[in-house]
Amino acid sequence: MADKRDYYEVLGVDRNADDETLKRAYRKLAKKYHPDMNPGDKNAEEKFKEATEAYGILSDPEKRRTYDQFGHAAFENGGGGAGYGGFDFGGMGMGDIFGDIFGDIFGGGRSTRGSSGPQRGANLRAVIHISFEEAVFGCTKELELTLKDLCATCGGSGAKPGTSPETCPNCHGSGQIRRTQQSIFGMVQNIETCPQCGGTGKIIREKCPDCHGTGYTSSRKKIQVTVPAGIDDGQSIRIRDKGEPGFNGGPRGDLLVQVAVARHPIFQRDGVNIFSTAPLSFAQAALGGDIRISTVDGDVVYTVKAGTQTDTRIRLRGKGVPSLQNKNVRGDQYVTLVVQTPDKLSNEAKELLLQYDMAAGNSLNREEAPEKKEKKEKKKKGFREKVKEVFEDLEE
Repeated sequence: MADKRDYYEVLGVDRNADDETLKRAYRKLAKKYHPDMNPGDKNAEEKFKEATEAYGILSDPEKRRTYDQFGHAAFENGGGGAGYGGFDFGGMGMGDIFGDIFGDIFGGGRSTRGSSGPQRGANLRAVIHISFEEAVFGCTKELELTLKDLCATCGGSGAKPGTSPETCPNCHGSGQIRRTQQSIFGMVQNIETCPQCGGTGKIIREKCPDCHGTGYTSSRKKIQVTVPAGIDDGQSIRIRDKGEPGFNGGPRGDLLVQVAVARHPIFQRDGVNIFSTAPLSFAQAALGGDIRISTVDGDVVYTVKAGTQTDTRIRLRGKGVPSLQNKNVRGDQYVTLVVQTPDKLSNEAKELLLQYDMAAGNSLNREEAPEKKEKKEKKKKGFREKVKEVFEDLEE
């Protein structure tokens, strides 16, 4: 137990925390790290188990007193065996804890104590692939899955028509075996699933020929998935009651459909905002003018100011992604303008560009052609001579 963290530290509470504080702390952690909220995340799963173990001990007054006195050593050896981390919940199963603390947050109600009572079915998971535009505006996709249903022949009992399941003689219908062991702290009771009936509390002597005693038959079914506008890559859609059937009359689980959004060649998304770039010719950047910019709603015309520099960012309001909470509220699109340098110029274009550079300050430091230089000098000389003549007339 040397590697175990202190249970109070796990829940982030003071050692004098009351029951309500413990419940709030556990609720917060369990919602954050629950496997349904973090599919495939082993680290989150371990943190969820750690928090559940801590709450299972600290929420029980007797176990809490024992833990406060002896620490983790109180539950070593004979002190555990059931639940997460080797302890029992004093007759309370995981379904009871979630029913008591979460209600229907994860889609299941409070189950009865003992595994032979009604139990909610497991959740199923699937993945759908959609385009960038489908994620922005929403869409409907069709999934084809193999789903279980109650066997029509036996009504879900698993027994051959005309026969009935019998009460398990090993657990007497409870679905659980309770074993009492002696430890250095006294007698400790462990609760285990009955190995003979698998926790159902029933034994089927003659199995149904159609479901082979399982109580369920499988078939391929098509399910319509409504993808809401604004959903992002990796988010999931919960479809109620499309998971595994429940046990002993319990409700079905849910279908969790994870959305995989394809990358777009132009647009990138960050929350409800979209980012992109748009090319500008040198003439458009220098002189200004109208350009066409691609958006998810189609091309829009934008007037560029004269003298626009490369990497100038403009904002197109309302051209982003709709909010999941309100599809009428949309983010913005931010467009970075990039001035493009031509890589192929005709001789005429090169000459015109050289003339422009000479007129704009000669950034290329080029020598003027002799004939042009001579012409300029003549103009300057003629101007100076005219000025001299004007002053001579004034002196007379």
